[in-house]
Amino acid sequence: MSTRAVFTPPPGARAYPLRTARGEFAAVDSAVAPGVANKGTALLLPGFTGSKEDFTLLHEPLTARGYRVVAVDGRGQFESDGPETDESAYERGELARDVLAQAAALGTPLHLVGHSLGGQIARAAVLFDPSPFLSFTLVSSGPAQISDSQQQRVKLLRDALGVMAMTEVWDAILAMGPPEEVGGPAKGIGDVEQLRRRWLGNKPAQLLATGSQLCTEPDRVSELAAVPLPFHVLSGSQDDTWPVPLLDDMAVRLGARRTVIPGAEHSPNADQPLPTARALADFWDSVGR
Repeated sequence: MSTRAVFTPPPGARAYPLRTARGEFAAVDSAVAPGVANKGTALLLPGFTGSKEDFTLLHEPLTARGYRVVAVDGRGQFESDGPETDESAYERGELARDVLAQAAALGTPLHLVGHSLGGQIARAAVLFDPSPFLSFTLVSSGPAQISDSQQQRVKLLRDALGVMAMTEVWDAILAMGPPEEVGGPAKGIGDVEQLRRRWLGNKPAQLLATGSQLCTEPDRVSELAAVPLPFHVLSGSQDDTWPVPLLDDMAVRLGARRTVIPGAEHSPNADQPLPTARALADFWDSVGR
């Protein structure tokens, strides 16, 4: 785990290694704002090539609403350690069990939020064992594999990782266009040097394994719908990873609350953090009632 601060935590938050039965995971943890009644805890999981910093702009508005917010890097993601070359360590079941271990370490029950790939990993965790969770929100995370255009981008990245070092791949990403559009970290959080250091923190095996999963994930919505949890499907008004009508349909199949954030795309947490935080807290409040 990195000992150098790449990103400054949000005001009032602390960054530390969350110790679990399955190892340590880098976490950013924000306590409920002073003078505000504590309503519960939320565990936030980032997406492919992302990190816990993708949720930076959600911490303050959510803690002001009474929720402790804990965002984590998954195994082999940015500041959480993992094998460099062993893809089996990043099988979907392994990553799902990591989530259950993180929940146990934080204390349960809690609200679970997964963005994009993080949503599919969270879904696997809920299907293993829903008991640690009060609710489950999928943020820009669809029912099965990603769109054909995004699969092509992932394939390009996988091919590059097979023959190039991580530093060379980053240079190639910058040469191709905005990093968030060609396999790099999401826009909105950090300058180019910070994004580069975040990218270099990822383990190649993690990117290879999870990229493959995004391209082959089966539709497990019917299985999830059978789980007795409140569900929430949140997305931007545009999304080229899973088209918005596909997310609309998934919400119907789940019997889920559906929120569309105007002016946001695949990362509403970064594009429109205040309305995203409001929608999350409103949903959690309704679960509490």
